[in-house]
Amino acid sequence: MTTSCFAEKTAEETNAPLPVYLMGKADLGQPHDNPQVERWIRQTGFKAAAGELQLLPGADGSLVGAVFGTGSNGVEMPFVTGTLARKLPHGNWRLENAADQAMLMALGFGLGSYRFDRYRKSEKALPKLACPEQLDRHELERLVNGCFMARDLINTPVNNMGPDDLEQAMRALATRYSASVTTIEGDDLLTSNFPMIHAVGRASAVAPRLLDMQWGPKDAPKVTLVGKGVCFDTGGLDIKPAANMLLMKKDMGGAANVLGLALMIMDAGLGVRLRVLIPAVENSIAGNAFRPGDILTSRKGLTVEIGNTDAEGRLVLADALSYADEEEPQFLIDMATLTGAARVALGTDISPFYCHADALAADLEAVGRQSFDPLWRMPLYGPYDKNLNSPIADINNAPAGGMAGSIIAALFLNRFVRKADEWVHFDIFGWNPKDKPESPVGGEAQAIRALYQLMCNRYPRP
Repeated sequence: MTTSCFAEKTAEETNAPLPVYLMGKADLGQPHDNPQVERWIRQTGFKAAAGELQLLPGADGSLVGAVFGTGSNGVEMPFVTGTLARKLPHGNWRLENAADQAMLMALGFGLGSYRFDRYRKSEKALPKLACPEQLDRHELERLVNGCFMARDLINTPVNNMGPDDLEQAMRALATRYSASVTTIEGDDLLTSNFPMIHAVGRASAVAPRLLDMQWGPKDAPKVTLVGKGVCFDTGGLDIKPAANMLLMKKDMGGAANVLGLALMIMDAGLGVRLRVLIPAVENSIAGNAFRPGDILTSRKGLTVEIGNTDAEGRLVLADALSYADEEEPQFLIDMATLTGAARVALGTDISPFYCHADALAADLEAVGRQSFDPLWRMPLYGPYDKNLNSPIADINNAPAGGMAGSIIAALFLNRFVRKADEWVHFDIFGWNPKDKPESPVGGEAQAIRALYQLMCNRYPRP
């Protein structure tokens, strides 16, 4: 999806943007540059609560502007201006007195303009925002478009977003930025030594596949993104309860987010050799489905006892990570909607991550704060690694016990990464369960704005 929420510059008086006066609670009672606005605020009882909007009428009854509350100066909701994209009437608008928060306010508006209308068209015309002159409009659109791509992919149900459709989405993105894509599909996964990707996806009517996109100069630093692409997860033979299956179209949220991040990186022309690997499968139930108790041999050669077929994401990621690791990338990132345990630990908004390097963790936490894209480091706690032990195989994919589920999953993946200079694993949710100013209920981009900022810091455009 390409955003059109930012107004084109125009000299026509009829299209001139109307002002939106941003006011925090601390601004109430202070003199205002516009006496009309000051009177209107006083007479209407405007409280400057976060998201509060008052439209300003002119002397002839025409619309001449709006006053918008930011609460405690944006602290309550950093992207509070996303509400404007839903509440303002159609037309062109500009933010007044955004000052040093112009980027935050404009980005909030952009993110809040998202609509998923593939299956139900909205008749309401959206307002547009004039990009503040001090900001880079292309950078704003880059961030918004990357997030919208992730949201669109997650929101699309599996009947239109199966492994083959996910491949087409990657190919369309690759075409846009002159990247290359190769696919290993079906039984070719066995001959190419991706046995666990094949095992997880073979019961589906749509063949499993490994998607591989590459972009950028071959001599640039190697950055590889791996995204879990389980387009739907029944749980396999360890079938999920019906209620737990309702959101399983989002189980390819890791793939959606790495594609959104790839869009940002390629659009910015960052100085990297980018590779994106997505094991795209559907964990279905049929006579040839893999079973609890099966022993699978991974690409790396480690044997894996299947303790639960509903812990399939780590299996497909293990083969993909092993493949990525063979190339010895400077930076290896994987993203996955991997465990419910991560939600119990941190809720739905904060993206937990795991890495070995303290300096990398500090950098990630810093860009998370700067981007208002909250991240939290979780421990790769070595003593828990023994919990993966199996009496008949090298490791078990879902050992009994149920505690520290997100850590155990991360330690499982850790077994398959040895050669990359740096590796970080994100156990994201990929879904927004409640309306926020910057996003409606539905698929969500998580951690990719922070990761993009880290990439810009490390690998600026040549």
